[in-house]
Amino acid sequence: MKIGTFQREIPLFLAPMAGYTDRAARLICRRYSADFTESEMVSARALVYQDRKSAPLARLYPDELPGAVQLFGSEPAILAEAAKIVAAGTAGGVPPTAIDLNYGCPVKKIVSNGEGSALMREPKKIGEIVSAVVRATSLPVTVKIRAGWDASEKNAAECARAAESAGCAAIFLHARTRSQFYSGAADLSVIAKVKGAVSVPVVGNGDITDAESAGRMLRETGCDGLMIGRAAVGCPFVFREVRAAIDGKPIPPVTPAERLDAALLQLDLAIADKGEKVAVMESRKQAAQYLFGLRDAASYRRKICEAKTREEVAEILKDALLKEQ
Repeated sequence: MKIGTFQREIPLFLAPMAGYTDRAARLICRRYSADFTESEMVSARALVYQDRKSAPLARLYPDELPGAVQLFGSEPAILAEAAKIVAAGTAGGVPPTAIDLNYGCPVKKIVSNGEGSALMREPKKIGEIVSAVVRATSLPVTVKIRAGWDASEKNAAECARAAESAGCAAIFLHARTRSQFYSGAADLSVIAKVKGAVSVPVVGNGDITDAESAGRMLRETGCDGLMIGRAAVGCPFVFREVRAAIDGKPIPPVTPAERLDAALLQLDLAIADKGEKVAVMESRKQAAQYLFGLRDAASYRRKICEAKTREEVAEILKDALLKEQ
């Protein structure tokens, strides 16, 4: 599979997740075998109008490439202008490997503005936006879509064809409808249908939690790559597990010590990027997820959600580890 300068057989992608896939999360997932990561979704309009919070979200550094910046919006001209900003290296960063366009976000405030998965109901407009962004930059342009709006409107193949005709380089497909949000099962048959409908690479997303589910998606859909989202929050090791399975190698176990070391490393990466106060506050939900399955995990998660310093978080993590030894 190839996207611009990036090429890999059955690549593993970290899905863009608002509030989760910051620089620290992207780096920790790369450490554990993610091949390609994406930023949190960034409002094209906010970026163009120089909202001070948006530029940092779209900033990438050389050590996190290959990677993409994901933009959302519904106005072709605004998205084209935002793409130019991203392609120039946003806020002192470097140009990404690709620009990804979000047509999958199901959140009400995004959809009510006619953005995100609302655009799944307007395949023609998807094509218009892709065309505008492709003309605005030499970077590859990819799209992330869902299966459709609801069970009666599973039109992912139509939207994928519109994006391909407009010049997109790859399709990322979350095989749930907008009405499902993140519940129910992903419909793998939709991915297979889209794969048969377009010639550009198709990356499957939805319900990949381990080597077994990854293998099932590859077998049943014929997709070119895999995108992992929520399963990677607090468990970047899922990429290592899936890669080992794909390569036919033994799957290395994850020890409690490794799990908690990774949690602290991710926090340190966030502190280096944002400062201790902001990093600790924003990283609580991620640090807490690393404790999933450990003894007294609920108690430790509550403590982490009240921690205010790196030292406090480190002590909580170390205490949790001692109980597992």
